[in-house]
Amino acid sequence: MRETDFVSGFARGLKVIEAFGETTPKLTIAEVARATELDRATARRCLLTLAELGYADHDGKFFALTPKILRLGHAYLSATPLPHIVQPFLDKLSEEVHQSASASVLDGTEIVYIARASQKRVMSINLMPGSRLPAYCASMGRVLLAALPEEEARELLGKTVLKAFTPNTKTNPAELMQELARIRSEGFAVIDQELELGLCSIAVPLTNDRGRVIAALNIGAPAAQVSAGEMAERYLQPLKTVAKSLKPMLR
Repeated sequence: MRETDFVSGFARGLKVIEAFGETTPKLTIAEVARATELDRATARRCLLTLAELGYADHDGKFFALTPKILRLGHAYLSATPLPHIVQPFLDKLSEEVHQSASASVLDGTEIVYIARASQKRVMSINLMPGSRLPAYCASMGRVLLAALPEEEARELLGKTVLKAFTPNTKTNPAELMQELARIRSEGFAVIDQELELGLCSIAVPLTNDRGRVIAALNIGAPAAQVSAGEMAERYLQPLKTVAKSLKPMLR
């Protein structure tokens, strides 16, 4: 892309939007400036513009995004047929195995949930379409990283803050690369309470009719109910069956 085609003001506005999250629902101008590495005046202009357009509220000190911001994410989900195609299959799978089932895509160092069928809440956070998780410690994230060329996966891990969410979380880049190689060979990933204690999950890649991995499917279960060692025996075949059924429908 030519430098003259890049709209820097628009890019700064998107950085400001991304500064808000589950743990940062309300932010001051100074906090946004620090989070985005923008100067205070630029952060202020971006925030006031968002407020003027109805995408943010301002109480005199704190800014918070409004529900109008959901239009941006809804535009993707509405324009992309994948969530609509996958959702009925997830609903059926979830009912069959009596566990929650999800689908996600890779976005940089994170996965984004595009569809979900929940039997019961097994995580402390409420996952739904649009939710994000770090790719390196989520079963769907590891499947999607394993589908990338090795150097690209290594580069993404290098850009990731590899923190331990639980004592089980793998954070060593070399160990993670070995795990990705195993997943690439075996065709599935199992997570044993690495993202949250009490949660195990298993994921498989979702390929289109040309054999390209475009998403991942997973099943999550309480560790007290199903151990990590039992996940493949119980849920791998149902996941593979769904992935096989979806393949001819995806472009």
